[in-house]
Amino acid sequence: MPAKEIIIRDTHRGLKYVDGVLTDVLAAGRHELPGPRFFGRTPVVDIVLVDMRNRDLTIKGQEILTADKVAIRVSILVQFSVADPKAAVHKVENYEDRLYSDVQLAARRSLAAMSLEDILTNRTRLNEDILRDVTEAAAGYGVAIARADVKDLVFPGNLQEIMNKVLAAERTSQAQLVEARTRAEVQKIDAQTKADSARIQALADAEAIRLRAEAESQAVEERAKAAAAYEAHPALLRLEELNALRYLGANANARLYVDCVKPKEVG
Repeated sequence: MPAKEIIIRDTHRGLKYVDGVLTDVLAAGRHELPGPRFFGRTPVVDIVLVDMRNRDLTIKGQEILTADKVAIRVSILVQFSVADPKAAVHKVENYEDRLYSDVQLAARRSLAAMSLEDILTNRTRLNEDILRDVTEAAAGYGVAIARADVKDLVFPGNLQEIMNKVLAAERTSQAQLVEARTRAEVQKIDAQTKADSARIQALADAEAIRLRAEAESQAVEERAKAAAAYEAHPALLRLEELNALRYLGANANARLYVDCVKPKEVG
């Protein structure tokens, strides 16, 4: 009789047992199995398929005490795949059940060493602790861990209310801090603007004083030149006097006072 055939898909591997003894680990593809013998006993051949694909394992709602005796419920997601099909089947009775237990224990060990404040402020530490512990344990029975993440952390009702109040207070504090920084920045800009305006005004005033001083100096110089001219040429001064009298004479509101000196009597 012809030999039997078995096809193993690329997503699986096959453990070949002959009379209960593991003889080979079959890769993906077509494999021939021994058929019945005409003489002698026909061996019993079994093929156990092992799924090699990446899978998710969720540990839901585990209630664990923290280092400061606060009971929290935690859900964890683990992504894993079989790396060694022989070890996965032979080392433990059920590698998925064993992985579930190992994740539980790793989470308990990590949370028991952390206070509530540690968990709230450094959640990544919990992920790292679980991943490190589970990776080491799972490698012993042929399972590779891709990631281990805490999906949910549920706190007691009264604690949840307190945490909500704390978070609300933190948000209010942050908003007030931003507002105070904005107000301080506005005041700083306003003070800088006033200082710049004062500096510009001071420069303008100084320039005006300088120009006025130059104008006054020039006027004094002009008057000095005029005085020197009048002293050198008295007739020029007389002409200025006549011009002034002519201007005053043309103004109806102007009044002229002439000092009349009485002539001395001769006798």
